[in-house]
Amino acid sequence: MKAIHIVPPRTSIKTALLSLCLSTGFFACQAQNTDKDLFRSSAFTPLKSFPSGVEGPAVNASGTVYAVNFGKQGTVGQVTQGGEASLFVALPAGSIGNGIRFNSKGEMFIADYTKHNILKVNMLTKEVSVFAHNAKMSQPNDIAIDSKDRLYASDPNWKASAGRIWSIDTNGKFKLLDTMGTANGIEVSPDDKRLYVNESVQRKVWVYDLSADGAISNKRLFHEFPDFGMDGMRCDVDGNLYISRHGKGTVVKLSPAGKVLQEIKLIGKLPSNVAFGGPDGRTMYVTLQDNGNLESFRVDKPGREWNMQKKK
Repeated sequence: MKAIHIVPPRTSIKTALLSLCLSTGFFACQAQNTDKDLFRSSAFTPLKSFPSGVEGPAVNASGTVYAVNFGKQGTVGQVTQGGEASLFVALPAGSIGNGIRFNSKGEMFIADYTKHNILKVNMLTKEVSVFAHNAKMSQPNDIAIDSKDRLYASDPNWKASAGRIWSIDTNGKFKLLDTMGTANGIEVSPDDKRLYVNESVQRKVWVYDLSADGAISNKRLFHEFPDFGMDGMRCDVDGNLYISRHGKGTVVKLSPAGKVLQEIKLIGKLPSNVAFGGPDGRTMYVTLQDNGNLESFRVDKPGREWNMQKKK
C-alpha cells in the first residue's frame, strides 16, 4: 500500500512556531534567524550627538545605554534602545567622566578623571555624590566591577607612559594593586578569578589571578598587538574579551587563552569603549570619538555584566 504523507496546514505551522517562541523566549527564536548579521557594525546614534570625549558606555538592567559627555563635557547622556539620545545628568562643576559601571543595586559609578573621584549617581533622584576620592591618582580612567560590587580602576599617567591599578571596596576605600605602563581598559572575568588590564602605549594586555578578597597575583602577558592602541574592554559570559582598538577602527575578540577569534570593523576609527546590552545581552555598543556617536553590532554570546544584572 502506498504511504500517504499528510502535510499540516500553514496555520498549524505558524501556530507551532508561535508556541515555541512563547515557551522558549522570543529572543531565543529571533537569535536563530539573525546569526548572518553577527559582528556587523552600524550607527546607533546620529553623528556628532556626543563631543569627541564620548566614552564609558554602560547599560542598566532596563536596557538604557549611558555614555559620558552628551552635548558637552561634564555630562552623562542616555540612549534608548531605539537610538534616541538625551541628557541624563550634569556632573558637578569641573568633573568630567570616563568609564561607567553599575553595581548590583543598580547604582551608577563614574570615573571622574579631572577631580580624581569615583562618582555615584542615584538613578531615581539623579543626585550625584562622591563615592571615593584619591588625590594620589593621576586620573581614574576606566573602571570594572566584580560580583561583590568591588571596583577596579585604571590610572594612567599619559605623559610618563606609566600607570597604576587600584581596587575600591564597597566603603570607598582605595588600595594600590600594581604599577605598570599606561593602564587603560580594565575588566573582570565571569568567574571573578581574573583581572584584565591593557596598556595603550605598550599595546599589551595583562592578566592577573584575582582572589576572593580582591588581591591580585601571577601577572602574565595575555596578548600583545603589533600596532595601534587599545581602550575599553568587556567580557562575555564565556570569558571572551572584547577590546576596542583605538586608531584601527575595530573591536577585537580574544578567547580566554588570548587568541584572536574575531575582529569587527567599525565605521569610525577611534573607538573608546564597549558595553553589552539589548534585550538578550547580545548587542554591543561602542563609543566613537572621531564620529561623536555610538555604533552597535550583534554578538553570539551575552555580556558578563548584563548576565550579572539579570541574576540580581
